[in-house]
Amino acid sequence: MSSLGGGSSSLLIVVAIVVLYILSSIKILSEYERAVVFRLGRLVHAPKGPGITLVFTGIDRMVRMSLRTVVHDVPPQDVITRDNVSLKVNAVIYYRVIDPAKAVVEVEQYHYATSQLAQTTLRSVLGQVELDDLLSQREQLNHQLQVILDKHADPWGIKVSMVEVKQVDLPTEMQRAIAKQAEAEREKRAKVIHAGGELAASRALAEAAQIISANPTTLQLRYLQTLAEIATEKNSTIVFPIPIDFLSGILKR
Repeated sequence: MSSLGGGSSSLLIVVAIVVLYILSSIKILSEYERAVVFRLGRLVHAPKGPGITLVFTGIDRMVRMSLRTVVHDVPPQDVITRDNVSLKVNAVIYYRVIDPAKAVVEVEQYHYATSQLAQTTLRSVLGQVELDDLLSQREQLNHQLQVILDKHADPWGIKVSMVEVKQVDLPTEMQRAIAKQAEAEREKRAKVIHAGGELAASRALAEAAQIISANPTTLQLRYLQTLAEIATEKNSTIVFPIPIDFLSGILKR
């Protein structure tokens, strides 16, 4: 009887150990997570999850991978543009893991690798453009950066969805030079508009002179109208000259 009792207790211990082992092997993955499992050092090709998955302790090693989009702020980079202007530029990149197995096997610390790739690409691309293009063609440069980063990160199982140049810090001297350039451009436009107004006014005056020359009485009426406009102010002395034509008409009578 004692041997049977000892055998049953040993069986219970074994069952308890097996149950505890199975319970410790149960892993729960969120909807946005996938598990890359290595079994005896070899990759289990299909990532597991989401939900409940079994990772056998001592045999399997699991690496959790998030599939959510990562927003990474690229630190400010010193860039020298093609026209030799030194400035600081920082950007924001949006990327996510689309192949968890590649992100674990093909690259070590894919976050760090993507960040370094973004920094070097930012300096390389922006160093090939002039300052005016950097300030005015921001959307085209963002697209070019996104294409280059996505091409190089694709073998790592990373998808770069968007790149945005966030801020361009210009030296103080360059800011003053740009302000002077903008002021000169506005003055040029003002002078062009003023010259256009003078041209239109001269044409209108020439047409009015032709109409007035056809009938001399029109000039006298215009003269009287001008006097009426001046008289409304009531703060000036008006010298009223008498036209020679008007006196000649009186003398004839």
